[in-house]
Amino acid sequence: MSAGATVPDLPAGWRVVETSGPASFVTNAVLERPDGSRVHWSSRRHRKGLGLLEDRVLDPARTWAERPTPMSWWIGGLFAVGSLCFAVGAVPVYFDRVAPAVVAWTFFVGSIFFTSAGYLQYRETVTAPEGIFVDRQTRGPVRRLIGWKPRRLDFWAAFIQLVGTLFFNVTTFAATRADLTLAQDRHLVWAPDAVGSVAFLVASWFAYSEVNRGVLPRSDRSTGWRISALNLLGSIAFGASAIGARYLRSTGELANLSLANLGTFVGAVCFLLGAVLLPVESARDRAPERASAA
Repeated sequence: MSAGATVPDLPAGWRVVETSGPASFVTNAVLERPDGSRVHWSSRRHRKGLGLLEDRVLDPARTWAERPTPMSWWIGGLFAVGSLCFAVGAVPVYFDRVAPAVVAWTFFVGSIFFTSAGYLQYRETVTAPEGIFVDRQTRGPVRRLIGWKPRRLDFWAAFIQLVGTLFFNVTTFAATRADLTLAQDRHLVWAPDAVGSVAFLVASWFAYSEVNRGVLPRSDRSTGWRISALNLLGSIAFGASAIGARYLRSTGELANLSLANLGTFVGAVCFLLGAVLLPVESARDRAPERASAA
């Protein structure tokens, strides 16, 4: 796969010096301006409108001169509300004192917020500027609503996570029904929950790989790295919850109810912290104007 195919279109006189990324995906690149100066581009910063950084300077100026972008507020706010619903629903003080139907609807409402945030995150990815700068936006109303960019790792992260939220919609809605048989419970509640958890884990690993630059943790001190790491930890916790919620063939009961609740709570808290950091990232990690200027 050529580097130019995955780095946004360059202005006249610019060139790609080097690229990096997991497998065949390009998530980082060093670009050279016509005057010979170099800047660093990354796929995460590009889609979030954070600008270019001076070559090799991966820790941008820490200022609060910029306000968070509206998109970061929306995505962060929706994910935060959904995370709160899941966290509250998994707390014993809550589910022991309220009706089971209320607990079930708490999770379902949270899943709707997850899906709304997941779609906005997907839309943010497919509508990222086609050029290095924001003056070349993705064209066409359909592409702005439903896009397909399989040569980008961030697209797969957002797309798979969105699919995972839909499975959570199914499992949490099915759990609001009190008349399910054990077999229906397994197929309509546990199975979609397990698939959604796997989807979240895969998506979070892709998002983490986009910013981590390797298998072992390697922070670039950016807020985006912290967000991706928190989301990966949250997805691992959700996966543990799904394992604890599986049904034992011998008794027909959950394998480990405590693990299921703890995993859900820990995962929700991790997602909540990541959501709170999204507006922080858009305000704090924006590149200085000198690096973004043509």
